[in-house]
Amino acid sequence: MIVLACLVLSGCAPAPELPRAPIPLRNPTAPVASQANATLERLQGRWIVVQGAGLTPGAELAFAGDRVTIDGAALPVRDLSAGRFSLAGEELWVHWLDADDRTAAIGDPGGARVWIMDRTGAPRERLDAARGILDWYGYDLGRLSGS
Repeated sequence: MIVLACLVLSGCAPAPELPRAPIPLRNPTAPVASQANATLERLQGRWIVVQGAGLTPGAELAFAGDRVTIDGAALPVRDLSAGRFSLAGEELWVHWLDADDRTAAIGDPGGARVWIMDRTGAPRERLDAARGILDWYGYDLGRLSGS
């Protein structure tokens, strides 16, 4: 009986939430899109945040099946289609993913968070490409940590 009570209580613990910026990071009048061929399958594996707001540089992410672990906290993820997914109930869009799946720019189209992540943590010229896309989509690059 005690074990059952513990299991019930542990199921009631609040799920971890994604951090968000206190002021939106994106100009809502700018065009915005997701990369249609960016799937959760392409994102599988380990990543390191190199610049971001809402996730700090150096944060580690690991996409594995229907979970994303961010600095040790496992969050549910599901594919919404066309480069869009739900992470812990929050909709995120893959704005850019390079052809070799090494660097990605991911954001909340409402402007609550955005980050650039890379498999190695050293994206080199791909960082410029990711920043260019985010700038085009109206994100305030000056507010990204690590820039």
